[in-house]
Formats: sequence, C-alpha cells, structure tokens
Amino acid sequence: MIYELRIYRVMNGRMADLLTRFEHHTVPIMVRHGFLQVGFWTTIVGRSEQHLTYLLAWESLAQRQEKWDAFLSDPEWLAIRKSTEENGPLIFDIENSLLRPTNFSGAK
Repeated sequence: MIYELRIYRVMNGRMADLLTRFEHHTVPIMVRHGFLQVGFWTTIVGRSEQHLTYLLAWESLAQRQEKWDAFLSDPEWLAIRKSTEENGPLIFDIENSLLRPTNFSGAK
C-alpha cells in the first residue's frame, strides 16, 4: 500500500464550511470513485488549529493517478467546489506527501 497524507491549511473562519463540504459532498464523491480513506483529523494542539489532515490508501501510484483524475474532472465535484467557494476559497495551501510503510510499520 501507498499512503497519501494531505494537510489543508484553511482560510480563517472557513473550517466549518470545509468540514461540511467534506462530510456532505467530497467524501461521498471520493467513495464513488473508489478512494479508500484511512481517516480525517482536525488539529487541536500543534502549529495551527486551522488545518484539516487526512490520509488515503492506494494500491499503487497508477491507481492513485487514475482515481484522482476521475475525481477532479467529476461534474458533481466541480459544481460543489464552485458553489462552496462563492464567498472565496476555503483553503490557502495544500501539503501533500506520498508515503511507503517501512518493514516494521503496523500499516502495510
């Protein structure tokens, strides 16, 4: 497995909007496209409380690319993103890392 760690740095005052979009729209679209989520987290202690962090699992880099391409071109996603950002963007930065478990990791 390959794990994708994504950290969204959220615009001030927009965390509730982003969480609502994920819960009611983004995650269902991801599921429809075959994304396997490990979990979603908000930061309670750390550099900023305005971060949404999530982890996805992929069988391969090719699978990841295929699924992300389908998601990003999905008409429902494009419409939801546009409508939820009518008052401005929800995030100002995305940090993305692809991770491979070590031989001694509990996650394989």
